[in-house]
Amino acid sequence: MVIADDQELVRTGFRLILTARGIDVVGEAGDGAEAVDAVRRLRPDVALLDVRMPVMDGLEAARLVLAHVPECRVIMLTTFDLDRYVYAALAAGAGGFLLKDVTPAHLAAAVHLVRTGDALLAPSITRRLVERFATGAAQPAEPAPASAAARDLAALTPREREVLALVGRGLSNAELARHLTLSEATVKTHVTRIFTKLALRDRAQAVVVAYETGLVAPGDPAP
Repeated sequence: MVIADDQELVRTGFRLILTARGIDVVGEAGDGAEAVDAVRRLRPDVALLDVRMPVMDGLEAARLVLAHVPECRVIMLTTFDLDRYVYAALAAGAGGFLLKDVTPAHLAAAVHLVRTGDALLAPSITRRLVERFATGAAQPAEPAPASAAARDLAALTPREREVLALVGRGLSNAELARHLTLSEATVKTHVTRIFTKLALRDRAQAVVVAYETGLVAPGDPAP
């Protein structure tokens, strides 16, 4: 993986934590432009990007990383849990975000999680974050990409729309299975088809799309 942060001490700390847990760190970067270059050269499976970096911020770096190396998973680092960039980062394709005071165990677990293609955040946490921005409590640094809001939900079956709405409200696959009286295997099939039809990377993007298309409204309670 590649670690990008403008503070060398932070990079060193994360590298030591990850390598001690068997996670190979192939490169480091001190700003967003260096991060993009490192990812393009080294082709890591995960990039850990600080949101606030000189030369190019983490959000723009994440967009370029995902555009040039789409197989790379992106984790954003932030000091505050409601950083104004987080919503836009999720919409741009980041798998989630971590606070800089993350515990060593959580950091390593997060890297392993995103490597499997899952969202970094628990669905309920992602839902609360997106709701916070959607209700205007905070504003994204830039509008989310129009392509996300314009996705055509007509491609989904009624059941798939129902599943997407429930994902947007924060339900896990196990909770979806109980609520819909389906097996988890069937739920996973529905979720996979939704991701394929809407060209989604993970649950984090699915939550964003559910809100931006109006399938879920801010404040909708989980069933």
